[in-house]
Formats: sequence, structure tokens, C-alpha cells
Amino acid sequence: MADYRNASMRSVPAAGTRTDIDQGLRSYMLKVYNLMAGGLALTGIAAYALYAMSVTTEPTAYQVRPDLFLTDLGYTVFVSPLKWVLMLAPLAMVFFLSFRVHKMSVQAAQATFWSYAAMVGLSLATIFLVYTQESITQVFFITAASFGALSLWGYTTKRDISGWGSFLFMGVIGIVIAMVVNIFLASPALTFAISVIGVLVFAGLTAYDTQQIKEMYYEGDGSAVMGRKAVMGALRLYLDFLNMFLFLLQLFGNRN
Repeated sequence: MADYRNASMRSVPAAGTRTDIDQGLRSYMLKVYNLMAGGLALTGIAAYALYAMSVTTEPTAYQVRPDLFLTDLGYTVFVSPLKWVLMLAPLAMVFFLSFRVHKMSVQAAQATFWSYAAMVGLSLATIFLVYTQESITQVFFITAASFGALSLWGYTTKRDISGWGSFLFMGVIGIVIAMVVNIFLASPALTFAISVIGVLVFAGLTAYDTQQIKEMYYEGDGSAVMGRKAVMGALRLYLDFLNMFLFLLQLFGNRN
């Protein structure tokens, strides 16, 4: 199995190769960010495309607002039991990619990542029913600016923040438990608290994961190992961005 975590434990190269290593690191990180950005773009396109095909202003049997109705497709993906398949499929895919990536070719890993990003987009199409498109756009740009600043800090800081990992992981587990509990309580106060804590946890994870992805880089890796590392790095940052966006949307989004 490829060693994705212990690049910092390997031998330090001679000083004469420093320029080559810096260039290789920049290329590797650029590939990570490009994959992540491409995944987010695909998610947004898939979400809006499904929403556009699922609603109509022509009266149907499935009314969601005074001026908006669901098409047959909209009813199938938003109301019928198929909605659970659409919601759970991305979770299955991310576990599959995480556990199988070291046995995949780079092309297969990237294809799985693109498929996952598209599936997430389909599962998030409902946000266009809940929030106004203006607030979704505003929150997206707020998230992008925050993510960029946090990731840049994680990449450039000389401080070792690897100790944050356990604390942030516990935070994620706590958020999941609180969200499950709130399904039954339906407490607005708990929803607000979850959203605030979620933003803080995934803000921390953005910086932490960026530093960890940087530390994964090893100039001696072959192209296949490097490619798989880039895919997994992109997946981690994609999830950080997406979760921070969704929690910020819950805090600041204007509901229809």
C-alpha cells in the first residue's frame, strides 16, 4: 500500500535538488487544487441542472410554492423514496474511493472522484428549493474567500498543526451525533449551534488538511502514486469546502 502520510519521515534530499523539489511541490499542489475546483464546478452544474429539470411554473399536482411546481422528475427525486438513494449514494462512493484508491489506476481514481462530485450535486439540488439563488451565490463567494485564506495559511505556515487532527475529528463526530439527535428534536437553537460549530471545525480542517496534503508530497514517488495522492488530497479539500459552504448557508442563506 502506498505511504500517503509519512513523507516527512523520509530522508532529506541534497540541497542541490531544492529547486526541483519546490517546483514538483507546486505542480502537485496545483493539481490538487485544480481537481478540487473541477469537482466543485461539476457539483454545482449537476445540482442546478437537476433542479432546472425538476421544477416548472406550469401548474402540476406537486406544488412547492405559490409560483413553483414539481415535474414528474422532481417528484421522483425530491419526494419519492428514491430521494434516499440519491442522498446515500455519495456516502457509499466516498467510502469506496477512500478504501480502494491505492489499488486503482490514476484514471480510475479521477473518474470515481468526478462521479462522486456529480452525485453530490444531484443530492444537493434541493438547496435551490430552500434558499434563494442570490443567497446561494453570496454564500458561495464568502466560502471561497474564507477557504482560500485558510488554505493559504495552512500551506505557508511554519507552525506544525498536526496536533489539531484529533480535536477536529472529535468535532466532526460530535456534529454528526448532534445532527442525528436534532432530527428528532427539531430545535432551531441546536441547528444554529451545529452550524456555528460546523463552520469552525471545517475552517480548521481546511488549514489542517492543506498542511497534511503538502506533507504527503515526496519527490521520489512515481507518477501513479503522485496521481492518487492528488486525488485524495482534492477529495479532502472538496469535502472541507462543501461542508463549510453548507453550514454557512444554514447561517446566512435567505430561505424561499
